[in-house]
Amino acid sequence: MACNSGNCQSGCYRDSSVGAEDQPPLTKKNEAPSDVVGGRRSTEQLDNDICLKCKVNRTIAAAAASSEGGADFSGGDGGRFCADCFRSNLFGKFRLAVTANAMISPSDNVLVAFSGGTCSRVALQFIHEMQSKAQKNYNASRDRALPVFGVGVAFIDEKAISAVSSDELDRAIEEMKLIVSDLAPPVKQFHVVPTEAIYSLKAGDAKDRLNELINAVSDVTGKEDLLEHFRMLSLQKIAIENGYTKVLLGTCTSRIACHVLEATVKGRGYSLAADIQYVDARWKIPVVLPLRDCPIHELNMLCSLESLMTVEVFSGTRAGINGLISSFVKLLQEENPSRESTIMRTAGKLTPFHFNRMPEDDDYNGQVASRRRQKKYNLKTKDALPPESFCPICNSPLKISTFGNSISFDNGKTSPNAIGAACCASCQFQVLPKDPSSLEHFISLLPPSMVSQAEDGDRLSQRQLREQIEDCLFSDNEYGT
Repeated sequence: MACNSGNCQSGCYRDSSVGAEDQPPLTKKNEAPSDVVGGRRSTEQLDNDICLKCKVNRTIAAAAASSEGGADFSGGDGGRFCADCFRSNLFGKFRLAVTANAMISPSDNVLVAFSGGTCSRVALQFIHEMQSKAQKNYNASRDRALPVFGVGVAFIDEKAISAVSSDELDRAIEEMKLIVSDLAPPVKQFHVVPTEAIYSLKAGDAKDRLNELINAVSDVTGKEDLLEHFRMLSLQKIAIENGYTKVLLGTCTSRIACHVLEATVKGRGYSLAADIQYVDARWKIPVVLPLRDCPIHELNMLCSLESLMTVEVFSGTRAGINGLISSFVKLLQEENPSRESTIMRTAGKLTPFHFNRMPEDDDYNGQVASRRRQKKYNLKTKDALPPESFCPICNSPLKISTFGNSISFDNGKTSPNAIGAACCASCQFQVLPKDPSSLEHFISLLPPSMVSQAEDGDRLSQRQLREQIEDCLFSDNEYGT
């Protein structure tokens, strides 16, 4: 039953004789007019296009969308910050890592490992800006008590073990020289050193020996890991011969995230904490990672915004376990942009080794930063810990229990079997040959620095073993009675 009243608001049905066309349209009580809704949406869109930090400039994504042919920066920090604030945040991470960990002192001479890629390009740019600021402060100072740290650039020529043509490599090296020379003073020396320089031999003999050693490794993953260690040996050689006190790498958050999973799969969990810290002083020349908190997509964005020139030379796809992990982490990052940072922060909770801080010297700031880091990570002093033993192949720290089983010397030199036993489990499985006769030939092809490290490790393990059983040994007088 219907009341047929036009003023009725009880919700009852009207007479069926009333046509649908005679019924007024139903409207929501609080529905705003369309022009008001449109204005509200435009205001919200305008607010989203404003930088969250400065509240003045447009975001990188909004600025790129309004320009023709602009890159897509809609994801991540590109949609939250303007170009100036984004750069300030990224440089702030770099500067905080340097200062909080006492990476660089005024008297240092820093060698930047430069591959021409995005990470090393940003690292070079940022360390140059810190050096330029230090130079300005030095010029403005009256007493000029603090000197300005030096910066050099090194490129490792891997032509002997790669498929890159000589002409392509020469063009790339010229472009790198141009990048370094275009930086404002102070002038930076550019070093180009081939990988085979780790041998103290003639160029031709060293190249043949290096290729023979690489070809002796059948595992693809082991071959890549061995080449990575050779790069570090080359950088150490350049630093030692040219008086550098620090080696700066452009290792970023994304690369560390991949390394965390790679080391876990390869069984290098014990040494993982040593590889992912800001400072690595297990080498003769300490290595620093100031881009540790910077993901690769932010570095790529900065290079695009500031048109920083990059040169890709040895940028082939990775293979084996390393390639699978890189693809896996890339998929994780596409699903969730914070995955790489989460992996790195989780692994960062591991307790660092005592060599993951700068050696204390007469510099007051360095001592303060070292004590602060020691307290933060509950590190023991170096004197309170037994000396570390390292794998002669990858230089990973090893447990004391790894040694002491098969150590033998032949005319004062360590036997090949002893060197093989001194390696970590990962290198024994992926790098060293399984045949004993092939192992002896493989050890003979190693660079002298790796063999000498193995001999030092054997002597160290013997001393540690003697200290452990010293209370059980008879003295000469007790044996005589």
